[in-house]
Amino acid sequence: MKKITLISAAITFALTSISVNAKVSQEEAAQLGKELTPMGATVAGNADGSIPAWTGGINKLPKGFSAGDHHPDPFADDKIKFTITKDNLAEYQNHLSAGQLELFKLYPDTFKMHVYPTRRSASYPEFVYEATKKNAVNARLVEGGNGLADAAIGIPFPLPKNGIEAIWNHIVRYRGASVKRFGGQAAPTASGDYTIIGFDEKLMNKYGDKDATAEELGKENILFRFKQKVTEPARLAGTALLVHETMDQVKTPRLAWTYNTGQRRVRRAPNVAYDAPGTASDGLRTTDDFDIFNGSPDRYTWELKGKKELYIPYNSYKLHSKDLAYSDILHAGHINPEHVRWEKHRVWVVEANLKDGMRHVYKKRKFFIDEDSWQIHVADLYDNRDELYRVAFAYGLNYYEVPTHWSTLDVYHDLNSRRYIAIGLDNEEKMYDFQVNFDDREFTPAALRREGRR
Repeated sequence: MKKITLISAAITFALTSISVNAKVSQEEAAQLGKELTPMGATVAGNADGSIPAWTGGINKLPKGFSAGDHHPDPFADDKIKFTITKDNLAEYQNHLSAGQLELFKLYPDTFKMHVYPTRRSASYPEFVYEATKKNAVNARLVEGGNGLADAAIGIPFPLPKNGIEAIWNHIVRYRGASVKRFGGQAAPTASGDYTIIGFDEKLMNKYGDKDATAEELGKENILFRFKQKVTEPARLAGTALLVHETMDQVKTPRLAWTYNTGQRRVRRAPNVAYDAPGTASDGLRTTDDFDIFNGSPDRYTWELKGKKELYIPYNSYKLHSKDLAYSDILHAGHINPEHVRWEKHRVWVVEANLKDGMRHVYKKRKFFIDEDSWQIHVADLYDNRDELYRVAFAYGLNYYEVPTHWSTLDVYHDLNSRRYIAIGLDNEEKMYDFQVNFDDREFTPAALRREGRR
């Protein structure tokens, strides 16, 4: 009996120790807004000046811009500093991930990186900064890190102590309270042919609501509600998905429903998680690849490896432009590198390794998280043979009207099939609507059924 009690106590400690150690002291939190930015990044630039100091990011609207416009490039006059190609790759490889290096090997004659001056443009509303400072001394992880408590609105762990805290910062980073997105995805064949899959998406971000409180979020246990409807092609139009993402996933795991136009029925969809194939993805990404990583982190151990200087896609206004057609972007093998802006930024490196006894197509995942925004910009994904399987990129920019740093396009490269899937194509669509107000009734199974029939 004594032995059983000791084992039980050890298990309890293992499950709760992450939670106990999560909070930081008032003295540590006092660095936010001083040596550290309000989001926890290092204010100062790097030693050689290639990464400048953070000075507040973009904090005013460009002249002539109105909400609903595609976002003009505030750095359009910047010139390319240099271009990385197969011929000079060795000179820059210390600032590239394994997945990025692999793309140069696979496409030596066409893949390249135009590197521009680094612009630390990420910015957020003042109330997000204030909430982040409050979260720093209050936020905690629930059992085993599989959920959040005592946090709202801002980054929960701006001074992360471990990898799972850092990944939660990405999961709940601020992207406005509600947003309606229009766009689509495409998965070009090896020859470059593709079909656009159109989506209308609605996100109700309960965690990011300006009036959210940790107490109310804990009671309702909802981080966000998400609804997605396929609009084209005709054979898929009307298919719809609804997700309720929970804050404490030990208490209640993710809830999901799908509407199938052929059956005209709404069904619970517990398989919309982990490594189930993403919607209409041709098997080129998993469900938890969406947004580079989403969902429960419980199948992995998470290690914070520290910071690294890396070339990442940033200030991707050229790629976002309404003057581009999808055919200008989508090429065989990879997107058109002429429209991509790469910059050197400091990133947090987080490594996720599959736990013993758990199943997933990715045995290891390495995430490179922008220190200024907590957006994952690069992910290297390894299969069960410990070989590189996929590499993913989030092409980020500042959405001035919020403001927030978020991606305009996410691209997932399958290194074995030499194909990729691009998600978030919006050049030929209306721009995201961050001013929309949603009601909870928009995100019920009954509403999903109505959405699918329209």
